[in-house]
Amino acid sequence: MEDIFYLLAALQIAAGLFMLYDGLRWLAYARGRSISHSGFYSPRVALICPCKGLEPGLEQNLHALCDFDYPNYEIFFVLASASDPAASIVHRVAASSRHKAQVLIAGPPKDCGEKVNNLRFAVEQLPKDFEAVVFADSDGRPGRAWLQHLLAPLSDPQVGAATTMRLLLPGDNSLPAALLSAWNASVITMLGDHSRNFCWGGGTAIRLDLFDKIGVDRYWHSAVSDDFSMTVALRQAGKRIQFVPECLVPSFPTVSFSGLLEFANRQMLLTRIYDFKLWLQAGLVNLLYCATLFTGADLFFTKLLGSFPALNVALLGSIPVLLAVIRGVLRVTAVGVILPAWKSKLLDQGWVWTLLAAFVPFLFLCNFLASAVTRKILWRGIRYELVSSTQTRILSH
Repeated sequence: MEDIFYLLAALQIAAGLFMLYDGLRWLAYARGRSISHSGFYSPRVALICPCKGLEPGLEQNLHALCDFDYPNYEIFFVLASASDPAASIVHRVAASSRHKAQVLIAGPPKDCGEKVNNLRFAVEQLPKDFEAVVFADSDGRPGRAWLQHLLAPLSDPQVGAATTMRLLLPGDNSLPAALLSAWNASVITMLGDHSRNFCWGGGTAIRLDLFDKIGVDRYWHSAVSDDFSMTVALRQAGKRIQFVPECLVPSFPTVSFSGLLEFANRQMLLTRIYDFKLWLQAGLVNLLYCATLFTGADLFFTKLLGSFPALNVALLGSIPVLLAVIRGVLRVTAVGVILPAWKSKLLDQGWVWTLLAAFVPFLFLCNFLASAVTRKILWRGIRYELVSSTQTRILSH
């Protein structure tokens, strides 16, 4: 047992140091982006936001999408049904928008995710004079410069799409919301200044001619994940996905423990179906961390009960935890640099991204194991079976 622990600890410390180096690179990238100019690229843009159901802050979130400092865009809110509980709010926001906004009714999905069906319907309705399309979610509240910054990378023809990620800030003082925020923080730093980026459906911009050329609609057919499917389309076309950290979208979740597990398990299952290599890599990294701490705790108490020296085991086992906390500090620092308006709130909730960072791998491991034994998810009231990345069954509404 002792030899196994030392081997695991050595591997985990090496992995932790590499991830710490990666965190420093992420901080440097964020600082560089924070002082970059958004440029003058200003295509005519369709902003598409699918909506379903009532959620905290929905009206404020939708108003934020209507209030960007960008001169030439139009908003398309999409619902599956005119009787959706969010319909009255969506119509009210669209009517009061200072930019042109309209509400579309896509109808129920058939053999694909409801969100995917809404997006496909909306794209089909777009007039030909739009040059780019931006996809946003209804549960985030981006800043006024968000749209200009997200579109800026598209001026480079080598860039296929520009994307960002959600920034979850606990909407209450509950432990589940804090854990979800810490869980999501580690996902944010998977994106960066490299070629392994993936699209996030709550904030992705793409030129419409490229969207049509690489056949994103074809990849969306029978899919449940809009962003993973678009990622596959872009990668197979050899197009780069650029991460825009200054466009992180604040969101304020209030969840229970069951809601936390439902969300995190669903994200891991989607990753397994659409990017198996990433899923396996994430699973093994978190398994190594958890195995190191479990074997270290077992060895520590065994030595302690046997009256053997155990301080060396405790010190060695604490190094991976310390490295995880330091990475959390780097994330807080980086986000405070690129989103200064949210810096005070980040500092107030700094324990979420630092202290809880040491426990997040255990949650990830639970998600990994849960996603390994099922292909079924519940998403916004609809139960799906993910047969494959190109085949989805709707089990119940």
